[in-house]
Amino acid sequence: MIFIAVGSNLPHPKHGGPIDVCDAAVVAIGGAGCRVLNRSRWFRTAPVPASDQPDFINGVVSVETTMNPVALLDSLHRIEAQFDRIRSVPNAARTLDLDLIAYGETVMKSPDSPVLPHPRMTDRAFVLYPLRDVAPDWVHPDRLHSVSELIDRLPADQVCVPTDIHDVGQDV
Repeated sequence: MIFIAVGSNLPHPKHGGPIDVCDAAVVAIGGAGCRVLNRSRWFRTAPVPASDQPDFINGVVSVETTMNPVALLDSLHRIEAQFDRIRSVPNAARTLDLDLIAYGETVMKSPDSPVLPHPRMTDRAFVLYPLRDVAPDWVHPDRLHSVSELIDRLPADQVCVPTDIHDVGQDV
């Protein structure tokens, strides 16, 4: 299974507020050489690290693709650019953030490729809670912990609240 984290905390003039941006991003992923299989609920989360910027809307999609991880990450960066993502400073507010979280059982740690699984995913409630919606039995291929075990290890100060309990595991 290939997982992509989707997030937004700024509106976009064409797509609307952050939830609408995330919905449009899922459609864009599906039109960029990926078959979207499933998506999580949207979660409202505070910025990590804590700041005065607006809360984020976050979720995870599972996809199939023939692209390798490098090509897929390039495709995700092109989608971010289409949504006017500006990379100014780390952890800045943004219209769209797409992260390649995991690519099957692939573990990559080379400086010339994406680090997989995503190196900070295990520290982020805004990735792990939506990932559990999509793949409750997923096990981190390097750390060998289940997604539920990783959630249990999160700091208590990370707030991650579902925005709509009715769209768990929504097929796309």
